[in-house]
Amino acid sequence: MTPTTRWTIAILAVVAALTAALLAQLRDDSATTSPVATDQTPAAREHRDADTPAALAGPRRRADLPPCPAAAPGFSGPGPAALQGVTAECAADGSVVDVARALAGRRVVLNLWAYWCASCTAELPAMADYQRRVGPGVMVVTVHQDENETAALLRLAELGVRLPTLQDGRRLIPAALRVPNVVPATLVLRPDGSVAQTLLRDFASADEIAAAVGNGTG
Repeated sequence: MTPTTRWTIAILAVVAALTAALLAQLRDDSATTSPVATDQTPAAREHRDADTPAALAGPRRRADLPPCPAAAPGFSGPGPAALQGVTAECAADGSVVDVARALAGRRVVLNLWAYWCASCTAELPAMADYQRRVGPGVMVVTVHQDENETAALLRLAELGVRLPTLQDGRRLIPAALRVPNVVPATLVLRPDGSVAQTLLRDFASADEIAAAVGNGTG
């Protein structure tokens, strides 16, 4: 065996050892790394630890939100199948809301937003204006998709928007309805709870909302 051959074999052995060590390290890293969150992975918490009932009392008074909805009068069914077992917090008073029953028996425009989303907060007054225009034929409900409930209440107070609002920091509602993890997003629900439309866009005016979702019929 020539010296050149011996050197070649030695170099190849070192390269093979380094490759094996690298592969072993990669396997170890993949075993200890948490899975990547998907669009449908709910967050862990409804709201921050700092958002205690006492801490939220002042922001709730400032926001002055209406009560969250209950089942429509005369409705006795279980509500939308996709939302069975899903609960959220009513931002107005902290009560637990059975979402399936709360949204059942009427046409609902469900607006998903977050306090830090500029386009969300820009369209919230348009949602409130649309609700005033359309009257009881449609119920507009906003769903806050971040665990900072205090910030959501203060944002609504700043905007003067007083719509029924669900605090859904865990994102259980969009996960159940298979909505991508984007805000703003607006869903139109039929009285039987099925999704008629999923609109992944923002709206600048009540006229745009009316054109997209209709006036409460159908």
